[in-house]
Amino acid sequence: MNVFHSGELAVQRRAGQADIAAKVGRTVHTAIPEAAARFLAEQPMVVIAAVDDAGSPWVTQLTGAPGFLRALDARTLEIAALPGRGDPLTPPDHPWRVGLIAVEPDRRRRMRANGTVRRIGDRLHMTVEQVYSNCPKYISRRHIVDVAERTPPEPEVRRGIELDARQQAAIAAADAFFVGSTDTAGRADASHRGGDPGFVEVRAPDRLYWPEYRGNSMFMTLGNLAVEPRCGVLIPDWNTGGLLHLTGTAELSWAAGPAGAGPAGVEFTVRAVAERLAGPLRWSPPELSPVNP
Repeated sequence: MNVFHSGELAVQRRAGQADIAAKVGRTVHTAIPEAAARFLAEQPMVVIAAVDDAGSPWVTQLTGAPGFLRALDARTLEIAALPGRGDPLTPPDHPWRVGLIAVEPDRRRRMRANGTVRRIGDRLHMTVEQVYSNCPKYISRRHIVDVAERTPPEPEVRRGIELDARQQAAIAAADAFFVGSTDTAGRADASHRGGDPGFVEVRAPDRLYWPEYRGNSMFMTLGNLAVEPRCGVLIPDWNTGGLLHLTGTAELSWAAGPAGAGPAGVEFTVRAVAERLAGPLRWSPPELSPVNP
């Protein structure tokens, strides 16, 4: 059974990567491998992507002491955390399609899982449908230097419909962000993007562009965007723990990109902005990936 939907297959063919993708796709599991369970249990943060009740995709970050991510069995992942007050993603009472990515910057490792989430009290339980590891490309190496004892119970959330000058500058200086997308059936996916500062271009207060660098050839994000342009973006502030959440629409650009880039870039139009100015984790300055174009 093919793990890819029609959008992913179309992008793979257009990029000339269909044969490679078919081979790499065999690494996608329907259960949580033992190595993945150990990796998740070591992590202090995870990023999730989902769609809100209004149909807008968002991406957010959850944190906790290592162990807050726990495989209860081969198909169930427990997340002992919930989005905070004011977060653009609020778990509904009904089952929720969620994409998840755990990144360990100091060892340049990452793992993704997609599935259905149910809220149980003060935690989330995910029934996984896809689990797979990603290559270490484009991850900036950094480590935690401080964990705030407490964050405000109701952190300030700034909202808008476009980016102000400070937010634009933060994006232009970013070496990493996360993108959340869905397919036409609503299945969600969360993915990491990294590069040298400036790889995300701010072309207008409501418009961004980033190149798609060569990766694992599965094109899960681009495949989703080819059939469902609505998506979310999360730009973390690694110094303060702040989070800049964006939701909008994406358009694939197939023009030739810079040397080392993949077959496409993404034009992203901002529809709404939500920014939280502080979070619990503080990270060291980055050691940029040596494979960045």
